[in-house]
Amino acid sequence: MAADDLQRIFGYADAVDERTGTTVLAQDLVVVPCWTPEFCASLVRAAEAAGGFAAADGDPVPGSEISLMTISPRLFETVTNDMGRRIWPQLRNHWPMIEYHGIRDAFVITYRPGEQEELRLHHDVAQVSASIKLNDGYSGAVLEFPQQSADNSSVPVGSLLAWPSLVTHPHRSTRITKGTKYSLTIWFELPISLD
Repeated sequence: MAADDLQRIFGYADAVDERTGTTVLAQDLVVVPCWTPEFCASLVRAAEAAGGFAAADGDPVPGSEISLMTISPRLFETVTNDMGRRIWPQLRNHWPMIEYHGIRDAFVITYRPGEQEELRLHHDVAQVSASIKLNDGYSGAVLEFPQQSADNSSVPVGSLLAWPSLVTHPHRSTRITKGTKYSLTIWFELPISLD
């Protein structure tokens, strides 16, 4: 990794896309400007440098992934704070009843022909789920939402696509046909039970 990558990852420098405002892609699919393409490229290089892409033990929908916590606990903390401060208020404009309780998990997932090529239809166990494209220059590996007749093909690198988790937004990644795709998946923590 180059020095500017280290500065971006550990200092969160040149990371934030300062634009605000949301776009509705389809029913309850919200796009928010989040990171710069330069930061996304640095995160890809950091994930590759950390190595260890693998399916998590016991994952019912296994993917070739590496947690932000593995790449850098400091980065995970910074992203958690940034999402709560900057992104969550914009999401609350669409879903006023959501409450920020942090990030349950955030991980870089990769798709390559001959390796992890696709992800089956599933839903997440989170309050809100999100995906950030970290690169382009590949074919296939489109994040699809069949019930909403929508996908992320028009979402630019660095923008966050968010949706309610659990039953309403099952999603999948189509088969990759060329190149390598990297994206960051974020699962926002469920509200704390008062029981």
